[in-house]
Amino acid sequence: MCACPVCAFAQAAQDATDAQNDGALHILIDKYSQQMRNDFSPQTGTSAYTIDSQALEALPQGTDTSLDKVLEQMPGAAQDSYGQVHLRGEHADLQYRINGILLPEGISGFGQTLDPRMIQSMTLLDGALPAQYGYRTAGVVDIQTKSGLASGGNAEMNMGSYGTIQPSFTYGGSFDQGDYFASVSHLSSDLGIENPTSSTQATHDHTEQDKQFGYTSYMINPMQRVQMIAGNSISYFQIPNNPGQTPAFVDGSITTFDSSKLDERQFESNQYGTLAWQGQTGGVDVQFAPYIRSSETHFRPDNVGDLIFNGVASDVQYNDLAFGLQNDNSWRINGAHTLRGGFTVQDEHVENDNTSQVFSTVPTLSTTPETIIDNSRNQAQLYGLYLQDEWKITGALTMNYGARFDIWNSYVDESQLSPRLGLVYKLDSKTTLHGGYARYFTPPPLELVNSSSVNTFAGTSNAPAVTEDDPVKAERSHTFDIGATHQLTDEIQLGVDGYYKLVHDLLDLGQFGSALVYTPFNYQHGRIYGAEFTATYTVKKVKAYGNLAVSRAMGENIVSAQFEIPDASELTYIQNHYVHLDHDQTYTGSGGISYQVLPKTSLDLDGIVGSGLRDGFANTEHLPWYSQFNAGVTEELDLFPKDKTQLRFSVINLFDHAYELRSGTGIGVGAPQWGPRRSFFVSVAQGF
Repeated sequence: MCACPVCAFAQAAQDATDAQNDGALHILIDKYSQQMRNDFSPQTGTSAYTIDSQALEALPQGTDTSLDKVLEQMPGAAQDSYGQVHLRGEHADLQYRINGILLPEGISGFGQTLDPRMIQSMTLLDGALPAQYGYRTAGVVDIQTKSGLASGGNAEMNMGSYGTIQPSFTYGGSFDQGDYFASVSHLSSDLGIENPTSSTQATHDHTEQDKQFGYTSYMINPMQRVQMIAGNSISYFQIPNNPGQTPAFVDGSITTFDSSKLDERQFESNQYGTLAWQGQTGGVDVQFAPYIRSSETHFRPDNVGDLIFNGVASDVQYNDLAFGLQNDNSWRINGAHTLRGGFTVQDEHVENDNTSQVFSTVPTLSTTPETIIDNSRNQAQLYGLYLQDEWKITGALTMNYGARFDIWNSYVDESQLSPRLGLVYKLDSKTTLHGGYARYFTPPPLELVNSSSVNTFAGTSNAPAVTEDDPVKAERSHTFDIGATHQLTDEIQLGVDGYYKLVHDLLDLGQFGSALVYTPFNYQHGRIYGAEFTATYTVKKVKAYGNLAVSRAMGENIVSAQFEIPDASELTYIQNHYVHLDHDQTYTGSGGISYQVLPKTSLDLDGIVGSGLRDGFANTEHLPWYSQFNAGVTEELDLFPKDKTQLRFSVINLFDHAYELRSGTGIGVGAPQWGPRRSFFVSVAQGF
């Protein structure tokens, strides 16, 4: 009799069906789904950190916490402004997967596309990744969604400081041989983006955000399964103002402007979906998953104010449409070898519409604005093919080796063969060692590549100081990773991990110009290295964790999109000096504790600490150390016999520490941003 997971599931499912036990059948479907994900996505040799739905609920704000703040509790994740998270000294370069299926990236903005309410568990993979992972490789955020096996729903209302109102609703259920889950949330707040000043209340900072997510799964027969995933997020942001700025230009008869009255806005929209088929044929587990993602970002300037302060007012709209097909296959040859292979094909279309008002500088600086239209279209195809073997050499030693081949066709055509190797060795019952090597090929985010000609704004107030404009290229790197976990006692687990990355054409992102949209560029050489230390402590009433990371990210000689750098002397300095990347933070820490004070009362604390992001000329300085601690108290109430009622009170930035994330200086850094000041929130959740 076949011993593969699918055949074992088929027999168990048949037994459950014969017994007319629907509950058992749905449990088996869930186990089968998890087994299929594990078969397609090995973690051999990687560093893996998992947070489940219970751990999410134990955060001070529970699932009202935005996804970037959840990620900041992971090892090596440093916070930044505008919802950015930097993992292991990289700018973005995170790959998101939902139930093992690739989610193509959208246009980076302020809003978070994914809602933690959908998460059953979330695993962060980094280090030397197996061959099925390509393109975005600083880390893989693999989300397993909630299902409908635990039928029922939850309605919640979260309210608090900055006029925050955040209703949400989730519901899941099952039918015949399938299940479904859906979540909906809305956020209205007067703190949409980081405050450019240290004041407790930002000026002109309102946001409205909507998120919807849906999932359904159905067993066609004991050997085949389909799942459908769809999501939507739409966000509106006012751009907060920095009072007291000095005008630099004159617009007609207007010579002064109160910078606190600026009216800049940004609209963001992201939609994604997939319909995946999983099955077993000829002893091979197979998955085909077509996917699609549509993304839009539209920055609307204050035409008069932006002209007076910046000499340019740009109305910028990006539209990105990506669709593709992911295939994964897993064949258990025998007890020692599992062969895996597959491919990814993706086609991407980007439209960039830019209408700018500027002043002519020929022959002299004009006070009458003129309009320049600078629209562009980009298209790219990504092809990836991988093959790898997971070899259980002994009972204690497992090796995963293989390679992937990637092709990127766009305004430049590039390709690379990337070998991968991962090892896991179980030293004893308490200690596990892992290590690996990975060659990576990382194309630039096409949706952010600036296709403008350097001559477009020549002779205007938006003319670049540098006229070099070499094309942005794919990053190529060698990554080495080694680490260990040790179960010190039944309650305490420790971990350590070290990494070194040697990079050619290192990709970085910067905010250049008045529009708050990031643009990629390359350093010719780069090196990123560091170490992470983790600890967890778990007893009956207390769960605690702590992370400490030490990191260094350096680059030398900017070799693409040079005209984006506004300071020619800075560009010259970087040609012959390794400089810190703007998001490089030497020391980063995070931690939290959840204490069950009474049977239905829990106290939750978490915090982050950092040595400061880079600052100053060529990033030669850094901002001061900062810390932020949050607290929450949760009480379960017995208002209804069968349904749980939960009351939560939380405080963000408990000690009201005012700290600066960005000063407005540094390579590719725009306006200053400050962390949130102390704020209070109350939420009431009702299960049903």
